[in-house]
Amino acid sequence: MEVRGDVPPGQAPAARAYEGVWRFTAPALDSSVPQVRHGVRSLLTDRGVPLDDDVEYGLLLIVSELVTNAVRHAAVLSPEVTVEVAVGAEWIRVAVEDNHPYRPKALENDHARTGGRGLLLVKAITDEAGGSCDVTPTPSGGKVIWAALPLRPGII
Repeated sequence: MEVRGDVPPGQAPAARAYEGVWRFTAPALDSSVPQVRHGVRSLLTDRGVPLDDDVEYGLLLIVSELVTNAVRHAAVLSPEVTVEVAVGAEWIRVAVEDNHPYRPKALENDHARTGGRGLLLVKAITDEAGGSCDVTPTPSGGKVIWAALPLRPGII
C-alpha cells in the first residue's frame, strides 16, 4: 500500500483500535493449519475488526490454503512458517512466509485432478472480494504469499 502526501503534526487521523500488524510462527505440520486459522479468527474477534461475514469466511479459507501449501510443499526447507496479519482502516492482508525458494503459480483448472487448486481458490476469493494477491521473494531466498481484501465488499 502506498502512502502519499504529508499530514501536519497533530492532524493525522487516530488509528482505529483494530489496526495493526501481528506476526507469529507455526511449525510446518498439518496440525498447524487449523491452529493458525483459529488463531487468526480469535485475533480478528479480539481486535474487533469490522469484517463482513463473507470476507471473514473467505479470509479464513485463504489462511488455511496458504498454510496448507507451506506445510505440504515447503516444510523440507522451512520447518516453520511465519504468518502475518495486517489490518488497515479499510483492508486486511494475510501473508504466509516460508524459506523454500519455489514460487508457485496458480495451476490451470484440470477437472481430472483432485488436488492442486489451492492457489486458484485463493485467487478466486481475492478477485471476487475486490482484493489482490501475489507471491514475493524474501531477502533470504524464500517467499511470501499474501492476499489483501477490503474489510467490506467494494472498498480497497
